[in-house]
Amino acid sequence: MPATRMSKVLDRLVPRLTRRQSSPGEPASEGPGHGSAQGIGPSLGMVIVRGRSMAPTLLEGDRLLVRYGATPKPGRLAAVRFSDGVLAVKRLDHLSSDGWWVARDNAFEGRDSWSGGAIGPDGVLAIVVLRLWPRPGRLPGAPPVGH
Repeated sequence: MPATRMSKVLDRLVPRLTRRQSSPGEPASEGPGHGSAQGIGPSLGMVIVRGRSMAPTLLEGDRLLVRYGATPKPGRLAAVRFSDGVLAVKRLDHLSSDGWWVARDNAFEGRDSWSGGAIGPDGVLAIVVLRLWPRPGRLPGAPPVGH
């Protein structure tokens, strides 16, 4: 299915609720207060990736199904809010007394907890379940170091 047609189908299935821009160069997600929120049910939503910090796992324009209220676990991808309000999709690294430390898959782009600090208890907004488009399916783990 062509990208524009798929986008129209998703827009009809998942109505827009709000729209907010993220910082330049950062992945943007859609969900409560992030990108354009699109509720699919009481605890599911869709996010759209903006930026290159999660490449090669996620690419600009990828649409992801997320679950709000899911239990965060190290290694999982999540929609997060940094303490300065920036919203992004990142990989959960570990939980410390300061909160969740998140990482980017692309060492050369974007930000993570080593540059933006730990994510507070309310900062993990949703857990990524799978990619909806353009390559539907479950997402792989973190790429090998050095990629």
